[in-house]
Amino acid sequence: MKPVIGMTLSMNENRLTLSRDNADAVLTAGGIPFLLPYATETDVLDGMVQQIDGLLLTGGDDIDPSLFGEEPLPGLGEVEPERDRMEIALVRKMVHAGKPVLAICRGCQILCIALGGDMYQDLYSQRKDSIQHVQRGPRGYLSHSVSIQEGTWLSQIAGEDRIRVNSYHHQAVRRLPEGYIPSAIAPDGVIEAFEGDGPTWVMGVQWHPENLFRTDRVSRRLFHTLVDHARNKTTAR
Repeated sequence: MKPVIGMTLSMNENRLTLSRDNADAVLTAGGIPFLLPYATETDVLDGMVQQIDGLLLTGGDDIDPSLFGEEPLPGLGEVEPERDRMEIALVRKMVHAGKPVLAICRGCQILCIALGGDMYQDLYSQRKDSIQHVQRGPRGYLSHSVSIQEGTWLSQIAGEDRIRVNSYHHQAVRRLPEGYIPSAIAPDGVIEAFEGDGPTWVMGVQWHPENLFRTDRVSRRLFHTLVDHARNKTTAR
């Protein structure tokens, strides 16, 4: 049985949208994409968790800074409060159920907030030494390097201690939740990936592997790893 991967969506002019690359990456890895509409009711979220074997938190707009106790800075972009509430509740339920999570860009940040960490709401005003994290190039271009931390799940996936990634973010993880560790660091010290330090596979990456999986080995292996861990949960449905 192929594992079902729940995928979160963006809101665009009252339409729920998803970049096709996300679904194609999951399909290529052997999973079944399952699109998750916005909902915050406990029984609906519980039903989602029961029906899916893994979760992909996709990219999107900015995150409401009130969720981590800050007022909005001038550099804050458009926020999606309804999506924030849903994803925070869904992440907590998935982690409690022991089901795998892969979080991309905005997803990496909301994963951190949901589990008790905090974040930079605007890197360029909060860190003066930042490199360019919003690249001026095609989405498939590998714009900067990241250092992979030894002994992490990401190091097993990458098989090397430094890779190059694409980059389209001005927000980023700042303080990690308890029980989670950094697994990739940018040259300026910004956390580019983090993961759970426990038996459940939970990983957030700040770059966009869905735009790279067709040509990039590490990106492809990220989706295969999510699907492989989700496959172990199919018998629970």
